[in-house]
Amino acid sequence: MPKGQPVAVPDDGLTTAQRRNRPLIMVHTGPGKGKSTAAFGLAMRGWNQGFSIGVFQFVKSAKWRIGEQTVLERLGRLHEETGEGGPVAWHKMGSGWSWSRKAGTDDDHAADAAEGWQEIKRALAEERHDLYVLDEFTYPMKWGWVDVDDVVSTLVARPGRQHVVITGRHADPRLLDAANLVTEMGQVKHPMEVGQKGQKGIEW
Repeated sequence: MPKGQPVAVPDDGLTTAQRRNRPLIMVHTGPGKGKSTAAFGLAMRGWNQGFSIGVFQFVKSAKWRIGEQTVLERLGRLHEETGEGGPVAWHKMGSGWSWSRKAGTDDDHAADAAEGWQEIKRALAEERHDLYVLDEFTYPMKWGWVDVDDVVSTLVARPGRQHVVITGRHADPRLLDAANLVTEMGQVKHPMEVGQKGQKGIEW
């Protein structure tokens, strides 16, 4: 099988190995489904490599327990019991506010989001994790609850070798400019457009 060739090689003075191993800021955005799913798949890959995984989940209801949370928390317990893989920390930032009606005002939710971001900043400064999944984090930025310039400057200046993946629609152009890898997921077809509902236990 022929080897792939890069379209262009950056003039950054790095070797291919150095470029491959540098810490990345990754953004999964766009109107299509699968942004969070891809990020959690990346987290499972990282766990297998022994990475410390930190998930900071914004927006979705704190009452929901998505399948990836169950799996990653079980993998975290497996690490504690056997040493296999890496440690896992899962944080639900605030009470959730996007997909269903919640108690509390917008000011309450904004304060929760701002405190969630401050916790992420503390974790980055302490180099707690090798891979951070900031799930649905584009929304607090879009709504002005978290300062985009502060996010960008913090991520760009983060110490050590910490990978960060951010998911959500409407990613700010400043975040996209700072990212090393941006994936935009486009929607071609969705079952809800023709009245179909997801199977029990599957979120579309």
